[in-house]
Amino acid sequence: MQQSDLSGAPWRKSSLSGEGASCVEMAFVGDTVAVRDTKNREGGTLIFRRNEWTTFISGIKNSHFDKLT
Repeated sequence: MQQSDLSGAPWRKSSLSGEGASCVEMAFVGDTVAVRDTKNREGGTLIFRRNEWTTFISGIKNSHFDKLT
C-alpha cells in the first residue's frame, strides 16, 4: 500500500503502555491505519487498510497469536 502524507497524522499510543518507550503508535488516516515504533519514529511506518487492522486486532483479542514463537 502506498504511504500517505502522515505529517499531520493524529498519532496516539495505548493508555496501557505506561511511560516506557517500548510501544507502538497508531493513527487513523483516511481509510487506512498507520503504525510506527514510538522509540524510532523515523524508522518507517506500516500502513494497513482499516479492514486489515480490524482483523489483526480481532486476532489479538481472540488469542490467535499467543503461541507464536
